[in-house]
Amino acid sequence: MRKVLFGACALAALAIGVSAQAETVAVTNARILTAGPAGEIASGAVVFKDGKITAVGANVAAPAGARVIDAHGGVVAPGFFATGSLLGAVEVGSLGNDLSVNNPAIGASFDIQYGLNPESGLLPVARLGGLTSAVVLPLPVGGRGGEDYDQEDDDASKYTAGPGGEGSKSHALFAGTGAVIDLSGHETILTKAKVAMVVPFGRAGAGVAGGARGAEIVALKEALADVRAYMKNKAAYERAGYRDLALSRGDLEALVPVVEGRMPIVAVVRRASDIRQVLAFAREEHVKVILEGAEEGWMVAGEIAKAGAPVLLNPLNDRPESYEELAATMDNAGRLAAAGVTVALESTGGSARVRETRYGAGNAVSHGMSYAAALASVTINPARIFGVADRTGSLEPGKDADLVIWTGDPFEPLSQPTAVFIHGEAQPMTSRQIELRDRYRDLGRPLPPGYTHP
Repeated sequence: MRKVLFGACALAALAIGVSAQAETVAVTNARILTAGPAGEIASGAVVFKDGKITAVGANVAAPAGARVIDAHGGVVAPGFFATGSLLGAVEVGSLGNDLSVNNPAIGASFDIQYGLNPESGLLPVARLGGLTSAVVLPLPVGGRGGEDYDQEDDDASKYTAGPGGEGSKSHALFAGTGAVIDLSGHETILTKAKVAMVVPFGRAGAGVAGGARGAEIVALKEALADVRAYMKNKAAYERAGYRDLALSRGDLEALVPVVEGRMPIVAVVRRASDIRQVLAFAREEHVKVILEGAEEGWMVAGEIAKAGAPVLLNPLNDRPESYEELAATMDNAGRLAAAGVTVALESTGGSARVRETRYGAGNAVSHGMSYAAALASVTINPARIFGVADRTGSLEPGKDADLVIWTGDPFEPLSQPTAVFIHGEAQPMTSRQIELRDRYRDLGRPLPPGYTHP
């Protein structure tokens, strides 16, 4: 009987479709995980209209004329974030991606927003895992911790960063800027562009700088000094009356917000000693920093918290796959959160398995992270870190109606979403994979012509 009720709930949600933008919708009889100041509401309702939440609470009644969806005691939660994902910029990794570049004139100025594909077949798959937003970040030399590419430092040997001149590739110090997107599949999925500048540190950064970690710090300081010089002498630079700078004009312009403290860098770093160097570098250069990977972050949790640096991490990374990760542990997320660090959990299976983000959150809870912290790590925390918390990440009046109705606890693998809303619009509860399964489930049906004619 319960399955029938939830099936009806899903059908009702689909019937709303685009019309949800123009009518009032009330999801009632739900356990609500707001990820906001209201915390958890044991039984209540969420009301939204024109794509925005208008009311959330235990004593909220469906307005007159509203379309009512009875959750039948299920859970309503904010849509989850796929943080550090490849969504919208890759289909099959072995066939290439739109998240990396090797061009001497384009490093920091690389902007992934221009290559986003709203028709990607991976977006519907991610939505079926309760995801409604994604933070898409460029791939630096050496790869990142939250994705499924192996770009170890054979690639780094192609690059050298120096003071300028023939052969200098200082652009490789910077992978470019990321963006926040929604997973609606609309023609425009961009929520916010230029949210952070990705920079590889540790072994990968050392490879870019010529082989030594210390060389990268020097090269980065030189690059930022060039940016400051460029800012003060733009007129002379434009008339070719200024000294040579290692970076292209596009890269210099792209780094101005970093130097001014308006754009953070995402420092891809793993080892505890490297984390300390990154924090010191950020402090000395007066730049904002977000740590990504940070497999040994728990060892310096107090220092990270004191610096106010958020951390993006894969909660399942616990194997010492390199000398940078000897102390990796699945307790990492819980220990960092307990120390007061703002943690955002990355997708645990790369672009094709980003729907498993909720499983990673559940594993983090089983290894010491509080449930509230785990919920925040896939909702409001990434929204805050990347500057979209005024729009999404929690269920609060005035925010976008990005929410999911679940059959039970969303971190429990047996729970399933029965309806997904993005900007108040019900999303199709299917994907190409499901449609192919259904098409070929009955082999007695006539096959397409390609299967029967040579």
